[in-house]
Amino acid sequence: MTTKSIRRPEASTHERCACEGPAGEATDETPETPRERVNRRWNEIMQETRVAQTGVQILFGFLLSVAFTPLFHDLGTFDHAVYVTTVISGATATACLIAPVSIHRFLSGQRMKDEMVEVAHRLMMCGMLLMAVTIGCTLLLILHVVVPGHMAKLLVGGVMVWFALSWYALPLWLRHRSARRATS
Repeated sequence: MTTKSIRRPEASTHERCACEGPAGEATDETPETPRERVNRRWNEIMQETRVAQTGVQILFGFLLSVAFTPLFHDLGTFDHAVYVTTVISGATATACLIAPVSIHRFLSGQRMKDEMVEVAHRLMMCGMLLMAVTIGCTLLLILHVVVPGHMAKLLVGGVMVWFALSWYALPLWLRHRSARRATS
């Protein structure tokens, strides 16, 4: 793949571009117009959605097949409740992570890309949270059968703490650190 140098029109002085830090200070990145920025953000969301969709669809497909296995009927009430919670969270995660595609189809050409980016961002965040819940419940369902006692719940709790740290706390910490650096 080759890249070409593209001459970009200058953004108006009253709008801050993505290449500027929180205080409006320019970084080493090439300036982009508001239209280029929204197009870039949309493309990034679509790429991220492809990754998340694949994961949640594979997991959801696996979950749907579990109810049809011979051992499923031998599970207790707790395991059945965890299974139902898992399937519902998987279905809602799937809906959230596929919704940006539907939104794009319905609104393409309507000059609403700013709104589409904002809504897709929120749906992705919600879908990722629901996917984490689905993964946690899937682990609980499996480990509750495999590992005796409360060990399954402790292991799942540890994994969910890791999800919270790596998916949410780390990005928020990096954002905060970057904002602090920009104001120094």
